[in-house]
Amino acid sequence: MALGYPCMNRTLREGTPVRCNRSMQKRTWEREGLPYASELALQNFRDLEQILAWNVEHGISFYRCTSELVPWHSQYTLEELPDFAAIESVAKACGDLIEDNEMRFSFHPSHWVKLGSQSQETVERGLTDLNNHGRWLDLMGLDRTPYYGINIHIGAKYDGKDDTAVRFRTAIDRLSPAARDRLTVENDDTESLWSAPELVEAVAKPTGVPVVFDYHHHTFTDRGYTYREAFDMAADTWSVRPAAHYSEPKRLHEDGDPNASPQAHAETVRSVPEWLTARADVMIEAGGKERAVLDIAE
Repeated sequence: MALGYPCMNRTLREGTPVRCNRSMQKRTWEREGLPYASELALQNFRDLEQILAWNVEHGISFYRCTSELVPWHSQYTLEELPDFAAIESVAKACGDLIEDNEMRFSFHPSHWVKLGSQSQETVERGLTDLNNHGRWLDLMGLDRTPYYGINIHIGAKYDGKDDTAVRFRTAIDRLSPAARDRLTVENDDTESLWSAPELVEAVAKPTGVPVVFDYHHHTFTDRGYTYREAFDMAADTWSVRPAAHYSEPKRLHEDGDPNASPQAHAETVRSVPEWLTARADVMIEAGGKERAVLDIAE
């Protein structure tokens, strides 16, 4: 069993500002260009190595990295960066840390990645973004497997789920092997969108792309299935140990805001179902980040 957290390590962020999401606005990119992008990417990889080392020291073996690791990567190839040799070396050190400590590592690209879109331009941007994530994982030397997942949502139903699913399946087959072999898809938190069982039928069975089960999202898209029934369906789509997400609603916690959105995550979680941790590695999606994982692990 592995428990993990996404992106920011609050402990390290509050001390020396260790973070791997340095980026820049468009006007800065246009003014500073590749040299500054290269500088930020190198800093991000160096800090990622520190975060991974901290995770190892504290027994946390699942980590989701920010998708801002390489800023403005859609505008260039990695090899064009002036600091590419140094970036490549640090990236390999990150990969070695992950592999040597049997850590699970993933990405969750932004909601702007919409491969089922009716807009070809939107699909092309999404493909570029996912291929870049695959390139980063290759740079770290990690295997091309959903164990090192690139997790996305279909994210909309457009002109109907059947047609959207066809476009989505067509698009993913245009991905590079580095991205396609690591791709996973997650159920949504809006009733009209995609449930875990729907993704099993529309994506996993015809394509082999596994389904990441989000426990909290299932609240909004249960389709008559219990949490465990839907999880079991999603888990059966995996060729490696499944990944799952767990969070609890902010408004139901004692220190939470009763007026918060039902989808909003609490700072901590009280417990994780044993049946979930018995079969899956679980990403704890809580505002407390690594502190929430350490609390629940105790």
